Amino acid sequence: MADDLAPAPLTHTDIVPTGDGPVRGYLEDGLQVFKGVRYGAAPVGPLRFKPPQRPAPWHEPADTTAYGAPAIQSGLGPGERRVSPGDPPAPDEPASSEDCLFLNVWTPGLDRAARPVMVWLHGGGFANGSGGAAMYDGGSLARKGDVVTITVNHRLNAFGYLHLGEVFGPDYAQSGMAGMLDIVQALEWVRDNAAAFGGDPANVTIFGESGGGWKVSLLMAMPSAKGLFHKAVIQSGPGLSGKPVAEADQTARALLSALGVDSAEALAEIPTEVLSHASVAIPGEAMRLYTPVVDGIALPRDPFTPDASPLCADIPVLIGTNKDENTLFMIGHPKFGEFTEEDLAKHAATGAGRKADALVSALREAHPDYSPTHLACAVGTATGMWGGSITLAERKAAQAAPVWMYMLTWETPVSRGRLRCPHALEIPLVFDNVERARNFVGRGEEPQRVADQMSAAWLAFARTGDPNTPALPAWPAYDAARRATMIFDLDSKVVDDPDRGVREVLQGA
Repeated sequence: MADDLAPAPLTHTDIVPTGDGPVRGYLEDGLQVFKGVRYGAAPVGPLRFKPPQRPAPWHEPADTTAYGAPAIQSGLGPGERRVSPGDPPAPDEPASSEDCLFLNVWTPGLDRAARPVMVWLHGGGFANGSGGAAMYDGGSLARKGDVVTITVNHRLNAFGYLHLGEVFGPDYAQSGMAGMLDIVQALEWVRDNAAAFGGDPANVTIFGESGGGWKVSLLMAMPSAKGLFHKAVIQSGPGLSGKPVAEADQTARALLSALGVDSAEALAEIPTEVLSHASVAIPGEAMRLYTPVVDGIALPRDPFTPDASPLCADIPVLIGTNKDENTLFMIGHPKFGEFTEEDLAKHAATGAGRKADALVSALREAHPDYSPTHLACAVGTATGMWGGSITLAERKAAQAAPVWMYMLTWETPVSRGRLRCPHALEIPLVFDNVERARNFVGRGEEPQRVADQMSAAWLAFARTGDPNTPALPAWPAYDAARRATMIFDLDSKVVDDPDRGVREVLQGA
């Protein structure tokens, strides 16, 4: 009986040379898969908080058939992992570790066919997550579009974004951007090695959701990333700005004081779990304490404030949001589904200030069937990801390369329909991973119908820089005059300036 339950042995790929050493993956449903490919040395000890280093070269084929370790998660120790509906780990993902600089590759062939390359940057803010989440499996997208898909792990939270330059000097001047520099090194790996995996290093698209979208935004303003990618997709994560040095320095000094250390050498020796636990015990919201810093070196300026960085002028962008982003964050509220009008008013005042009444009125007109609970969620969606995406699209549209705007409105039936169209819902649709995400998208044929449209658009964009496909009506580029937006649903359509009244309230004086 035990033998009957044993997994089938893997069929290995041919050995593939990389700039660091040879690797060997496995075959899966017509694809060649390489998981846990090391792209950086372990950022531990004296390398902690430093820019990433290349790994020591190896000469025997590395077995790349299992995911590499995800980064340490915010406030947790090695091996601990949070699980959320929008970012569940794959069943075979290993324990978290500071030694986390790994990437994963899905390719239709090792034939040097110069396929488009799509590099995914995971969500979870800058605090949590990994490239090994179940919905990020790149197999379906690679198979459907004849592309090479890649997902990346990199340093997070205090390990990736603790700005120590003001305290410890020039050696740590870029420590507040270490996690982003990890991603740059991963993109350098793609540049140097994509051809050996059947990809085209001259046709690389970076795409990401939530924190991953913010990472995409930041890369467009990083000089070290210039030329490493050619198209960008920002899903529910507009990154308009980075953290000011003064604010980041204040956080760093508070953490060092809590740890009782006053030297870089002592900080490098602090045990992982001690540093991680202390990092979330200082004042501030854990998800926002450690985020990328405008350090003047790795990130010379805010990416999209007051305008779009000139570094991204030639990069086409696809950007958008989901209709009800904030339901995913608010469904755990003890009064979710039972908000009164008074609750709504208080929530709106907190989120929108003096514009609260006008915003609620505009949202009520846009969504006449919404309860006070869903209107409260809509306030957060509008003032956050949706409003930020419009601002980014406007500023990007002022440059040479085009920008396309979308909104997903299809509603998932899970949780008795209470989530409507929440944050992260588009991920399994874009990845064409409906069957891997039935607990999120629900049963039946509807989610696949939307996935067919969205995945085709993302693949077209990766191939040509234009998301138009025969599966969709004609989709014009976005501009501040027409504001053409693709509304993804069972039957998708283009709408000019959707929810105009809400936008006008947000942008009004």
